[in-house]
Amino acid sequence: MARIDLDLAHTYKANPQDDSDWALLPLKMSFSDGGAYALLGPSGCGKTTMLNIISGLVEPSQGHVKFDGQDVTRASPQERNIAQVFQFPVIYDTMTVAENLAFPLRNRKLPPQQIAKRVGEIAEMLELSGQLNQRAAGLAADAKQKISLGRGLVRSDVSAVLFDEPLTVIDPHLKWQLRRKLKQIHHELKLTLIYVTHDQVEALTFAEQVVVMTRGRAVQMGSADALFERPQHTFVGHFIGSPGMNFLPAQATAGELRIAGTSLSVPATRTLPEGDIKLGLRPEYVKVTQPATPGALPAQVTQLQDIGTYLILTAAIAGQPVKARLAPDSQKPQAGDTVWLQMLGEHTCFYKNEELVQ
Repeated sequence: MARIDLDLAHTYKANPQDDSDWALLPLKMSFSDGGAYALLGPSGCGKTTMLNIISGLVEPSQGHVKFDGQDVTRASPQERNIAQVFQFPVIYDTMTVAENLAFPLRNRKLPPQQIAKRVGEIAEMLELSGQLNQRAAGLAADAKQKISLGRGLVRSDVSAVLFDEPLTVIDPHLKWQLRRKLKQIHHELKLTLIYVTHDQVEALTFAEQVVVMTRGRAVQMGSADALFERPQHTFVGHFIGSPGMNFLPAQATAGELRIAGTSLSVPATRTLPEGDIKLGLRPEYVKVTQPATPGALPAQVTQLQDIGTYLILTAAIAGQPVKARLAPDSQKPQAGDTVWLQMLGEHTCFYKNEELVQ
């Protein structure tokens, strides 16, 4: 395993003119030895580019990649000792499951007894023990992808194992099992794992640290709790959570916040920059309260959805939609009703130029 340090930028264009021409804008980032990380973001945000730079499949346009302090920017994937698992299965159909799992170890001339022991361990972890003697060609797509995962995990001496959306071909009901299995494998093997996905559930359940990316930028690295409670960028607030964070435009002056024509007193413990800012609050923390409660704003109900275990209230504050996640036994206002929503509290975040300021 290795500590991986990135200080780089990358473009696929010969003469980049502005930010949109860069696949990865300048970034500095470190992945600790033995950590489990996820690169999370929408398609085209630079996740796979970063993964391919780490693996050595792509050389960055600027900067360097270091493994344990050694510059490997121009080293091949083999020289970096990387294992990579791709979106679709990469296996040998003519080989058995056991032969596929053993292949990376036989290439390194390990003793047969050691190979058999390691193949058995990985097969048991991935629940492939009963299929070891079957040819891969006759297996379902999800079983083939489990073999690909096993081939990536079977070597204990790799610097890191990189996963590029490896559960895409897996049936939805099996994804949850495999995510738990990968997390268990990480705890047992202590490998450095970096996992690319656009699925926040995959990222937040698998990784210890999640890197949220948008438009070539890594806007925040943090734990699931940090991303949820204190998004460092409005994009993180939008992207993480279901529904995402509510945002309201506001104007701040000394000790006061003006939203939709209403003035709210800001607690003395919160110091805000003057001028235009955004108030951000998760639907989980928006509460229906009594009229004229300090920190509350009037809103007109537009929709109430019964999700079963909770209700989603959608209301408008001066034309801006706000969602609240309510208990199923809450009072159920009708569309058109006016409710007061508590928007200022300990969980409220404030943003200036899309960046968290308080």
